[in-house]
Amino acid sequence: MNNKFVIGVDVGTYSSKGVLVEIPSGVIIAEHSIEHGIETPKPGWAEHDADQVWWGEFCAITQNLLNSSGVDPVNIKCVGVSGLGICVLPVDKEGNPLRKAILYGIDTRSLVEIEELENRFTADKIFEISGMKLTVQSAGPKILWIKNNEPQVFGETSHFLTSESFIVYKLTGKATLDIFTMAEYTPMVDIRTQRWHRETAEYITPLEKLPIPDWSCAIAGSVTEGASRETGLMAGTPVIVGTTDGGSETVSTGANQPGDLMIMFGSSFFFVLLADKLTPSRKFWATPWLDDSAFTVQGGTSTSGSITRWFRDNFSQEEIASQMMGGKNAYTALADLLKKSPPGANGLITLPYFEGERTPIYDSKAKGMIFGLTLSHTRADVYRSLLEGIGFGIRDILETIKEEGITPKRIIGTAGGTKNRGWMQIVSDIANIEMTILETESSAAYGDAFMAAVGIGEFKSLSENYKWVKNVSTVNPDPTNAKLYDEQFRIFRGLYHDTQDWMHVLHEIHR
Repeated sequence: MNNKFVIGVDVGTYSSKGVLVEIPSGVIIAEHSIEHGIETPKPGWAEHDADQVWWGEFCAITQNLLNSSGVDPVNIKCVGVSGLGICVLPVDKEGNPLRKAILYGIDTRSLVEIEELENRFTADKIFEISGMKLTVQSAGPKILWIKNNEPQVFGETSHFLTSESFIVYKLTGKATLDIFTMAEYTPMVDIRTQRWHRETAEYITPLEKLPIPDWSCAIAGSVTEGASRETGLMAGTPVIVGTTDGGSETVSTGANQPGDLMIMFGSSFFFVLLADKLTPSRKFWATPWLDDSAFTVQGGTSTSGSITRWFRDNFSQEEIASQMMGGKNAYTALADLLKKSPPGANGLITLPYFEGERTPIYDSKAKGMIFGLTLSHTRADVYRSLLEGIGFGIRDILETIKEEGITPKRIIGTAGGTKNRGWMQIVSDIANIEMTILETESSAAYGDAFMAAVGIGEFKSLSENYKWVKNVSTVNPDPTNAKLYDEQFRIFRGLYHDTQDWMHVLHEIHR
């Protein structure tokens, strides 16, 4: 065994995962994951306890990786971190959280603050500065919400951090933020200079409360003595700035050329499309890449795997328990339901807006819908319809991207949802796309490890990430199914358009 290793840890919406990887081979020596939930204290709110979930699980994972592998901490040459984003966490001068972390676009509490900012600066000016629309995904309105609603917390705040920057701060004492993630701190960022925009930022918060921007693979600092005691890492170990999980997941897939599109099938759906120029968009998020080699167009839905989790937890306990007794895990048991329902789910169509929706409709008040139910429908039909609903949402995004004048050249599917190959076939059929699937599990944590290796010069640049991609397969669309889904996609789009106003009325009744 080589004596050089890196560690990558990703903290996600519902789980955290870490890998200990040999360099330069990319062989995973040890891995460990921990599941957690989200807190929803009010409708439209989504929070994490940053000390318990983000930092606590990071520490537990690094300790497990070191103990299970037997690797001496002195041989860990660098650490990379990613996390769910874009989140807002106020911390004091010692790095202690002052409240629960406000999560990314699934937390919709900042609608009033979005209106305030657009009244103050106008939506057109915000777009001109930031290159994207102000939405509940944006960090600026969330910080302003704290200022407006929790003035004591705001006054005590030393820094506003996101998930990975909080972990890096706990490790190194340095308040940094990668430029890829920073771009979504709308409206506080000048997307062209990649620096804080003084006028808009200072309306929200003093600049000194914002972290220092840098490229993702830059060394942020080194592990402190205190962090060493909690994590098991050697004091002095370099730590890179890191990034949001979508960035590191993209790295792990081998995507490295303009036109490469990474689709992440996690608890929510997220995509990153590499581009050779900055493409401001009112429907998606335009950002610099993790280094100065490219730009991205990004977007995502509010739900994906979380819908299957909802179905598992509420409607399938007995069946899953029976299947698991036969050695199958819960999601494998659910995947078998696809065989019991034909393409089109016997006429069911699902709008997957169970937590509102992000791109391309940006409607936090949108509601989920299962349309076409009859007494003849089965649980298998409902399950298939849920997966098809995500597929329709992906097609909606891809068609809107093309309307923006951008055409993906290669589509790569990754994350936990790709294990359900029936679902991947559904997406391929609905969107009528060829999709590359990684046979060996890719993950944001693996991407973090590669980025850490870049950070210490083991690789020259992120473009060498293909060296860690081992095996791939291809899913091709079935022409017969694609024709059926064309008709249902037309209904899918019409359902939202025709019921949007009633969704908003229902939202106001039950807010």
